[in-house]
Amino acid sequence: MNNWYFDQLRDLYSAETQLIVALPDMAANATDQELREAFNHHLDETRTQRARLMEIFETHGINGEGEDCDAMRGLVKEANKHVTNTAPGSVRDAVLIASANRVEHYEIAAYGVARAFAQCLGHDEDARLLTKSLEEEANADDTLTKIASGGIFSTGVNEAAAH
Repeated sequence: MNNWYFDQLRDLYSAETQLIVALPDMAANATDQELREAFNHHLDETRTQRARLMEIFETHGINGEGEDCDAMRGLVKEANKHVTNTAPGSVRDAVLIASANRVEHYEIAAYGVARAFAQCLGHDEDARLLTKSLEEEANADDTLTKIASGGIFSTGVNEAAAH
């Protein structure tokens, strides 16, 4: 079971590494200032989350490299495709939010599974660190939803998307 747990952590490490590359582009493509700030804030959190994973790897004397998170690669690729095919403005911001929500939901599931395994294996400090990241991912998802429902999805995005 430890091997499967460590593979999950490596997958998360790969996902966070890919996100560190993708988030600056997402922020650059956002036209809404609040959305841009949310992406930049989450970039800082993502770097911290990756550092937590490295701390767990070091505790267990294992290498964090070796997995490639295909799911995150696909989510980022899909986001890039949709952003490229959308003009700057509220529709693109809505596309960015939808893409980022998908990423957050994936990460929430992945951190939840990893934490459950840590708890089952008696890795209490790992579980504590993973809980911090899980809470940050849930907060990021909530922030995106509030930005969307508080403005972007209610200010003409439907008319613009129809054209």
